[in-house]
Amino acid sequence: MKNQSTRRQFLGAAATLVAGATVGSNRLFGAPALIRSLGDKPNSLIDGVQIGTITYSFRDMPDQSAEATLQYVLDSGISAIELMGGPAESFAGAPKNTLDMRSIFPLMRKRAEKQELTEDEQKKLAEFDAQRKAYQAEVAKWRLSAPMAKFEQLRKMYNQAGVKIYGFKPDAFGMQNSDAEIEYGMRAAKLLGANQVTLEHPANDAHTLRLGKLAEKHGIKVGYHGHEQQTPTFWDTALAQSPANAINFDLGHYVAAGNPDPLIFLKQKHDRIASMHIKDRQTADHGKGNLAWGQGDTPLRQVLQLMREQKYSFPAAVELEYKIPEGSNSVKEVKKCVEYCRNALS
Repeated sequence: MKNQSTRRQFLGAAATLVAGATVGSNRLFGAPALIRSLGDKPNSLIDGVQIGTITYSFRDMPDQSAEATLQYVLDSGISAIELMGGPAESFAGAPKNTLDMRSIFPLMRKRAEKQELTEDEQKKLAEFDAQRKAYQAEVAKWRLSAPMAKFEQLRKMYNQAGVKIYGFKPDAFGMQNSDAEIEYGMRAAKLLGANQVTLEHPANDAHTLRLGKLAEKHGIKVGYHGHEQQTPTFWDTALAQSPANAINFDLGHYVAAGNPDPLIFLKQKHDRIASMHIKDRQTADHGKGNLAWGQGDTPLRQVLQLMREQKYSFPAAVELEYKIPEGSNSVKEVKKCVEYCRNALS
């Protein structure tokens, strides 16, 4: 505990040091060098299976800066991540987001999964949507002249601490975004070291074609994520449109939706899966709950062992969505999930 406390105290000062670092030099002075000295680098490549996390898992934490996010990742024992746009873009100088994202995430999830919303919840979401639209317009303008070197600087900070960024998920790839914004997001992803950008599947064939062609131009993959609308054929049109279009599979949601054995899907589609989210959900017969790992119906152990046996190289990212127990937090729970994976592969 003393070591973790020291590391947290350090990161507050590290942000100032990183801001003054020289991007063009071979060595990035300041935060990364000090982070590296605070202990061993994390390693969540377990018996050939890359366990990662999407940084959305840490959405309940009060500090959403890039530096704090890195600390959460390190404390979880994770060495590869799918990075949400917020921490990276704020590091690069994007306009400050004053929206209370932590309070709205559960309502956004309910809407995405077509759960019934109360009148108050609908009103709150409508107000949030209007505020977010205004903020997105401000960010869109900033993206046209964003200092791209900052993304390379962020990559160096994370890499020197032992964390690889394999995926990037800013809100720059929607149907409302211009080609300039989309290409900005793809360039930023490559500077971060990512081989893929990710987004919720737009359910629009013209848009997946558009994204696929732009991704081909930039030499990067587009991983389309799904919730309970996932089926074995959910991605087929997008995959046929472009070799750059790929699957960001969600194992838990797939099970909750009542689909056939997910191991069959993985065997059939593994060469088009760019990354996967893992969680433990129940089937519809058992209530579709999102539970602590080992308590649901998702074949986590079997899937991880299949990945090891077949040498699948796509990462399996912890996405923390079950209720955090009292007295715990998302960092502690993600760490538990990583240990579950380690035990499953031991």
